[in-house]
Order: sequence, then structure tokens, then C-alpha cells
Amino acid sequence: MMYKSEFDNYIKSGKISNSFVFFGESDFLIDMYTKMMTNIDDASVLSFYHDEYDFNSAKAHLSQASLFGDRNVLIIKSEKKVPKKELDVLINSCEKNQDNIFVYAYFGSDHKTYNNKKTFAKVSTMSVRFFNPKDFEAQNIVAAVAQEKNVNIDKYSISHLLNIHNGDVALACNEMDKFKVYDREITTKDIENLVFGLAEISIDDLIKKLLNKKDFKDDLANILEHGEDEIRIITAITSYLTQLYMFNIYIRVNGAPNALEILGYPAPKFVVDEKAAMSLKFKPNIYYKLSELLLESELKMKSSNVDKNAILLSTLIRIQKLI
Repeated sequence: MMYKSEFDNYIKSGKISNSFVFFGESDFLIDMYTKMMTNIDDASVLSFYHDEYDFNSAKAHLSQASLFGDRNVLIIKSEKKVPKKELDVLINSCEKNQDNIFVYAYFGSDHKTYNNKKTFAKVSTMSVRFFNPKDFEAQNIVAAVAQEKNVNIDKYSISHLLNIHNGDVALACNEMDKFKVYDREITTKDIENLVFGLAEISIDDLIKKLLNKKDFKDDLANILEHGEDEIRIITAITSYLTQLYMFNIYIRVNGAPNALEILGYPAPKFVVDEKAAMSLKFKPNIYYKLSELLLESELKMKSSNVDKNAILLSTLIRIQKLI
């Protein structure tokens, strides 16, 4: 077992294995390094997400002959542990065939097995524990993603962005897709205008009360008293409902939620379960009506000489009537 810094040194020297077990506190880093190790051109890739894992299919994939000289890549992302005997078989397939690549990304919280240095002592598998990045590490990660996506943003704006998202690197990195359309430097003012911090508990609580048809007026008054902008509250609700609709569609098509595919990053189980349950409370036509109402209200607020506070309150009352 090793830590990120040691693993980074192996990557720099080019002395890495072809099988990996990633685990730890940082879902973002686990996912990032999984992508890094499996980004192979013309590879034959088989991926399993959470409950999709099937041992026989995984074993067969690593056992089959490579077509056209490509490499067989197996990725397992799961909150549940793969049985040790099965994990040993998959790892041994990589020991026998160096063209195989296997990454087991474990997102669960029981790290005892993989934290033990003796677990993979007899094989070349690299077992890496990832802790949540410290402030300077988080800033460097976001800066690297910004550079990759040609986003012009300085370290002060990155720090402000991370602060809005309570240090969540995944959420901060996801914002780069929003920023890359601007052909100029992104400032802290841009971040204030463009970013809705999902970690802001006060607005989050307001939305939950709103959608559960509870009294939200005290929360709303408190948020407005602290200087929050009415338009930003509307866009926050729109963003939240868009996520719920994505959960709703995915569950209806696939039967169960998958945060990685819906949100683009792993999320804690309690968050996924809460949003999944909430998403199924509303039918598609309700989502359509709510979106229409919110967009109409936002447009009204952006007109001159209007009472934004009155429009906001009216909109929230109408939302509760619709649901």
C-alpha cells in the first residue's frame, strides 16, 4: 500500500504496474487516477459501475486474446468490495499478461483490507490510498483542469471557487466547462455571477422545504437578509430541479441511480438516495411546468423597475401549488 505522493513518483519514472487498487477518502482522486491509468488508445475497455459487476464477464475480458494488437482494460468502480478470491484471479490475469490493465476503484469506507501492506505483497499490484487533497493540492488540481480546458483563471479566483463549493474539488473542476466558453480571464466577480455553490446549506435547506411543501418563509427572509440575490435563488432552484430531473430519467431507464453517470462525479450514498427519492416524487410534465415557471420568473426579474422580492415570493408559492 502506498500514498498519492509515492504513486506520483512511480508515474513520473514510468515504473508502474498494470493492475491497481485505488481507495481512500477522496472519491474525486480515485476517479481521476482511474481515468489516468486507463486512458489507452485503441484499448478494448470493459467497465463495471457499482452493482453491475459480474466476475465471469470480468475474468473473460482479461482472458480473451487482444484483437488487432490492442490492450484489454478492465475497470471496476464500486462501493461494495469485490471478494478477495475474485480480485486475486483478476490480478493474476494481469500478472500473466502484461498487455492487460486492471483498475479496481473502491469507493467504500472499509479500508482495512487494502490498507494492509501484506494484502498484495506477492503481486505487482499497486494499492494506493487517496486522502482528500489539502488546500494547495486542491488548487493545483483545479488549475491543471483549467489549463487542460483552456480556461484563463488565476489562483485567487480558483481559491474563491473552492471556497464557494466548501473545498469540493469535483464540483470546482466541473465549473470549468461553464467557464471555457468565455474568451477572457475568469474573475472572482464572474464566479459570483456564474456559480451556484451546491454546498451552500442555507439555499439547499430552503429548496428542500420548498419541494416538501413545508413553510419556507423564515428561511427565505434569512437568506435575503444576508444579502443573497433573488435571481441567484431562482437559478439555484432551477439547477437543483435539473439535477432531480436527470435522476428521474436515469432511474426510469436504468432502474437505479448512478451518481458518476448522472452528476459526473461520485457522491455520498445518502446524497444519492435523497435525490433519487425526491426525483421520483414528480412526473415529467411537472418538471416541465416548474422549469417554464422558473425561466419566466427569471426573465421578469431581469427587466427594469420590477419588485424582484415580490416576484420571487410569488414564484415559490406557485411552485408549491404545482407540486
